Amino acid sequence: MAERTSGTWTPALLISLVAAGTILSLSMGLRQSLGLLMEPMVRGGAVTVATFGFAMALQNLAWGIGQPFMGALCDRYGGRLVVAGAAVLYCAGLAMMLSGSLIGLYIGSGLFIGLAVAATSHGVLVGIISRLASPAIRATAVSILAAVGSLGTFIVAPATQATIERWNWQAALGGLALLAASMTAMALLFRRGAPPSEGEPPRPDARRAIVEALSNRSFVITTLAFFACGFQLIFIATHLPNFIAICGLPPSVGANALALIGICNAFGTLLAGYLCQRLGNGLVLAMIYLLRTLSIALFFALPVTVESTLVFAAAMGFLWLSVVPPVSGIINGLFGPANFGTLFGVMFLSHQVGAFLGAWLGGLSYQFSGDYSISWLAMIVVGMIAVALQLSAGERGMGGHENAAR
Repeated sequence: MAERTSGTWTPALLISLVAAGTILSLSMGLRQSLGLLMEPMVRGGAVTVATFGFAMALQNLAWGIGQPFMGALCDRYGGRLVVAGAAVLYCAGLAMMLSGSLIGLYIGSGLFIGLAVAATSHGVLVGIISRLASPAIRATAVSILAAVGSLGTFIVAPATQATIERWNWQAALGGLALLAASMTAMALLFRRGAPPSEGEPPRPDARRAIVEALSNRSFVITTLAFFACGFQLIFIATHLPNFIAICGLPPSVGANALALIGICNAFGTLLAGYLCQRLGNGLVLAMIYLLRTLSIALFFALPVTVESTLVFAAAMGFLWLSVVPPVSGIINGLFGPANFGTLFGVMFLSHQVGAFLGAWLGGLSYQFSGDYSISWLAMIVVGMIAVALQLSAGERGMGGHENAAR
């Protein structure tokens, strides 16, 4: 009877999962569609490739620095207030970009949106779901959240490109700001409570959790390897539309590529969650880094065509957010869900340092050399280092809390 109860999908979990999935889908769809604004803004003289890339780099750095604090606030006080406030900040950041000024770009799309994404993305939302789900269904619930969270890009990216082509980039930004505001209402649906049969959850203690995590070899190595994930993905999200444009392909290909990443990511994330339960979190994470790096190398080596771009986007889509199930499994397995937001934030800071460098150096390499060759080669090198690091972390000690709970 206890085993059956431990796998219950409670109303609180289901309602919160719907709300979290919607918020994550909108947050990721909005952020990953910002790269479509680069070409029209550059063409209109509002920004340069380097300044837009630096703004996206600032956004990812603000996201990374803000993530541990947003996670700790959510661990302690719950998700409603934190996520609702972040949705308002997200809307304000997009509205500031309408000015086309450097201040609007750096403060709005950089600082404001970066902090807003920190509270409307995986570090906070996976923590909310992890605390409501029992160990027997926690990995499944997280996989569903990550999969649903990728669907926003499938809708938002083509809609953004269509708005740019029909009207202008300012109209597209206005539409994105309205979508950001809608996340406020969804945050009010979050419920609080302990998983069935687990009783009162442990009280969060961010400081003690961080000290314990930084003394754990597996956590530290996984954190270092996570740098590559941010470096690769944010370069692609920021610069792929411009890269294929300078290769002579129409802007619609960039929007379709981002949409394809979104839809394929849903299937890839569910598959990753399934494999984690059978092969182990660390091994699946290393496999994702390897396959992603090989996909990047092949795309860089082959001629850039519509077909090769869409195949590359599909491959990257399967591997995009598929890191969420193994990374969250490692954290929950090592330390349990009580301080998940805080510990994911610490690990994610490494990811966002990589994201900062991927977005910024991508813009610099194009500004000074006229192409992105240096950045593509750097992604391959960094990716292979991550594979070696993750394999060296091993699986020992990565499932203690989850296994004990079962």
